[in-house]
Amino acid sequence: MAGSSAYQDEDSAGIIDINITPFVDVVLVLLIIFMVTAKLIVARGVNIDKPKAATGGEVQSTLRVSVDAGGKLYVNGSLAATDADAVAQITAVSSGMAQPKAIIAGDRVAAYGGVMRAIDLVQQAGIRAIALENEKAEATVTPP
Repeated sequence: MAGSSAYQDEDSAGIIDINITPFVDVVLVLLIIFMVTAKLIVARGVNIDKPKAATGGEVQSTLRVSVDAGGKLYVNGSLAATDADAVAQITAVSSGMAQPKAIIAGDRVAAYGGVMRAIDLVQQAGIRAIALENEKAEATVTPP
């Protein structure tokens, strides 16, 4: 028979094969796109000059409290006008988390009191897991 399928079953109906290779390719491309954009979404916030330290690692959290050089407090990038406003924003963000964690980032030249105020406000919102954000210092080689 000219033009007929090479695959036939007992009922003489053509077998329809589903090729999932293009589907898997599309899913993997979407996964890569989501991984890249998720990093950008989580890292959003206020640009501050974080202190450098020899140790420390990256901590993942959806709650980031930042203190800029002038002592202004930001919760996930939005300015908190008052302490009560900051606690309300922190509580709203952490309400959907099973085990809320907060990252506090202070500018290198920010006053110590501003960072302590941020820690206190996070604790007032009921969050006990707190990490301080820093940048890893470049390794220096000492001559022998």
